[in-house]
Formats: sequence, C-alpha cells, structure tokens
Amino acid sequence: MAVKYIFVTGGVVSGLGKGITAASLGRLLKARGYKVTMQKFDPYINIDPGTMNPVQHGEVFVTEDGTETDLDLGHYERFIDENLDKNSNVTTGKIYWSVLQKERRGDYGGRTVQVIPHITNEIKSKFYRNFTDDETRIAIIEVGGTVGDIESQPFLEAIRQFQHEVGHENAMLILVSLIPYLRCSQEIKTKPTQSAVKTMQGMGLQPDVIVCRTEIELDQETKDKIALFCNVPSSHVLNNLDLEYLYEAPLAMEKEHLAQVACECLNLNCPEPDLTDWKAMVDTLYSLKHEVKVALVGKYTQLHDAYISVVEALKHGGISNQTAVDIKWVDSEGVTDENVDEIFKDVDGIIVPGGFGDRGIEGMITSIKYARENNVPFLGLCLGMQLAIIEFARHVIGYNDAHSIEFDPNTTHPMIALLPDQNGVEDIGGTLRLGSYPCVLDKDSKAYQLFGSENITERHRHRYEVNNDYRAVLVSNGMKLCGLSPDGRIVEMIELPSNHFHMATQAHPELKSRPNRPHPLFAGFIGASLEHEKNR
Repeated sequence: MAVKYIFVTGGVVSGLGKGITAASLGRLLKARGYKVTMQKFDPYINIDPGTMNPVQHGEVFVTEDGTETDLDLGHYERFIDENLDKNSNVTTGKIYWSVLQKERRGDYGGRTVQVIPHITNEIKSKFYRNFTDDETRIAIIEVGGTVGDIESQPFLEAIRQFQHEVGHENAMLILVSLIPYLRCSQEIKTKPTQSAVKTMQGMGLQPDVIVCRTEIELDQETKDKIALFCNVPSSHVLNNLDLEYLYEAPLAMEKEHLAQVACECLNLNCPEPDLTDWKAMVDTLYSLKHEVKVALVGKYTQLHDAYISVVEALKHGGISNQTAVDIKWVDSEGVTDENVDEIFKDVDGIIVPGGFGDRGIEGMITSIKYARENNVPFLGLCLGMQLAIIEFARHVIGYNDAHSIEFDPNTTHPMIALLPDQNGVEDIGGTLRLGSYPCVLDKDSKAYQLFGSENITERHRHRYEVNNDYRAVLVSNGMKLCGLSPDGRIVEMIELPSNHFHMATQAHPELKSRPNRPHPLFAGFIGASLEHEKNR
C-alpha cells in the first residue's frame, strides 16, 4: 500500500482559492481511478471554527462524524464526493492542545517542550495516513494562510521534515500564487511570486508546481520567466484564471495538465480521466432554460461565505431543474410587517438558514409568515425550522408569546426547548448535537416523495429542539411532523400539507448536497419555486 502526498500552499495573498485548486486536483485524480482524501491545516489557535463569528470566518462545515471544520472542507466534499472526518481539519490549536496534554502526562520525560521537534512532530503525525487496503492513495493537504505568515512557519517546517522522511517522489508541493495585472500599465508582474518562492526556499522548500492565479492568461514568455526565477520546469507553471462557474475549475485545470504534472512528480501512471458526468453538469450550467429568484433571509448577509453551502446547494437544485437561481440577499433585521410585501413581491421562494443568537429573529419569523400566507415555497434549515414552529404557534394556533427558550426563557409557550443532554453544558465549543443522525420519514408526506426512502440520515449542528409538549397541538392545527428520530423523541422535519411547498428540517441538508447529485430538499424547493414563477 502506497500513500502519495500533495501539499498546497499559498503565495502573495490569502483568499486565492487554494481550496478550489486542491479540490479540483482531487476530482481530476479521482477521475483517473485513484482514491483521494483531503486535509486542511489552519494556522489559527482556535481548536476549530465552531465558536467563530461567521462574518469573520464564514460558515462552519460539519462532517459526518460531527467535526466542526473550515468551509474549505465543503468544497472538498462537493468536488471529490467523499465524506471527510475529524482527521481532515487540523488547527494550530489542536496541535498545541495535544502537545500540552502530553506534557501534562509526562510523556516527554521532563524534557523542554519546543516548537522543534515537539510541535512539528505532532503536525507530521497528522500528515501520515494509514489505510488497510493495497491501493495507492493520494492525500491532498492544504495549508491555510500565506507563505511568510508567522503562524504558518511550524507547518512549513513540518512539511520540510516530512518530505525528507518520505522522499520527494512521495511528497510534492504546489504553490498557488497571485500574478498581479496592472491595468494602468497593462503589465503582468511576477516579482511577488518570485519573492514568495524565495521565502519558501529559505525554509528549505522548493515548489514543484506553481499555479498562477491571474485575470489575464499568461503567455509562454511569462511562464518561462517564472520558471527560470522559481526553479521549476516551464511546464509546471500553470494558469488558473477566474471562471464564470466554480465547477468549471477541474475542467480548466485539466486543460492546464495539473493532474498530469502531479502524477509526473509522484511517479504515478496518469490514465485518461472519466469526466463525463462532470462535463455534462457544467454543460447544463451553460444551458439553463429557466430562472427563479429565491430570497435568502439571514443575519450574516454581509458575508456570503457565511452561507456558502446553502448557496451551492441552491445551485445544485437549480441544475437538476434546468434553472438558474438568482439569490436575493435579505437582511432579516430589516424585515418588518410594514415592508414585507414589498421585499418579497418578486421572489419565487424563501429560505431561512441556520444561525445562533436573537439578532434578526423577528424578521425571519415575519418572512416565514409571509411565505405561509401567500403560499410561496419555503425551506427552513435548523434555526429556520425552529422559527417556522414559532411562527405557526403564534399566528395559526394563537400563542402570541410563543418563542424559543434560547431567545425568551420566560415565554409561557416554549415551543423550542433545550435538548436534554444540553442541560448544564457551559462550554460553547464542540458541545452541540453534531454530525450525522438517522431520521424516519412519514410515508404519507412530501418529504418521503422527495427522498424516495423512509430511512434517511442528515447532518446536524444545534442545541435546541421542538418541545414535545406541543406536538399534539401543532398536529391538530394542520402541521405534519413528517420526520422523527428513530426513537420518536426528536422532531427532525416538518411540512404544511395545506401549502404547495412549506418544509423545514432541524438538520443541515446543504452539507450533503453535490453539484451532480443535488440534495432532495433543495431539488424539490427549486422545483416548487419554478412552478411558482410560472404561475406568478
């Protein structure tokens, strides 16, 4: 059994799309029959992004095993179509936490604990992948941040040591670097990338491939110049241009021969890839026949990355319906009874995603009420389901002060209560109900029609649930509790049979959606929105 390692780092500036480049390479290698796994190493000291503000860091992506991870893992899963796990996201915080625990136990025999070798050894231990079969595996490992960052240095030093240990034929290095284009002088500048490579060389690292992020395609002369100054073959300097659609990236990198170059560096065979399904999906994106406008009502709308998996899942639902999805970003704090008609008069669907805290909650409830009363397709996710319950209780059942104890502990009608195992929990990091849980669907429901199965699993990230004391009154007033946990204790999914499409789930189905295999709830939601658009 052989494992080959591909490290992806960034040069000049962050936010260049290292994750997309790494994920694209993963898709291209998988299309050639290789088994691929991916990892993200983040230099921040937080244990994980679970306690970070989404406006600062973007969404928290949750894996099947309940690990709260960086949003790049969402790109990895959508591109390589593999479920990742707790080993796939490593932070400086996790590394230091592990080392300090070992020090407290006396594992280091009284020696002074240092960055080298103790921190770098811990990092290297996370690189190594052990598999039980005999097939060649390829581990693609992205290091967050930019070459030269102080906090990245232990990771880069660990890569240097690791490459020496396993051999250069088993571990290669890709640098994704910005090549600025100065419009005023119409010049492409390579000096910043040269500087990034020299910084790496000063750390004992030599990139094998340089992926150039640029808005202007590099000509051969410029590639030759970069190759000369950066000590790589000219054929290993690749264009990575801005694209109209995210999912074009693997096809664009295939044209640049990224997978072929990687296989060459790792002494691997490089058969022709089977990209038939992927190409068909991208072709569909360029030939969409319809368009719908969907309002995404949230509290983090100033940073779209806070809802990136929701946005991508909406696009996936659009692909399956031959429909372009125009997202109308609605800040829930600005939605009131007075302006709700004006805000939603031109939308074909309303989606309320997950979130925490009481900011903007009333605007979300008002939006859900509008969707229900006007029969506009509605999909609620996690918090969105809890608020759909509250809205129904207030305006259909007549419980005027109905609320969640998260937002109003003194409400006389606590429709949403704390999960039993959350009582007494004080730490907020890693203590939610996380990961994949089973759900049993009512066979006489729209949910069952969409999934085509009675038993499903979905990923979760929440602390509160529907208060079971109110189940009977919800049902007697027309709400269907269409999905329950196998023991019947937790309400996982609801719908209103009286409406064309009014559904919500306690889960985060967006985390499992794929561009060529859209999640049933999103495919159904966009389908219903398209019908609404045609009848509007």
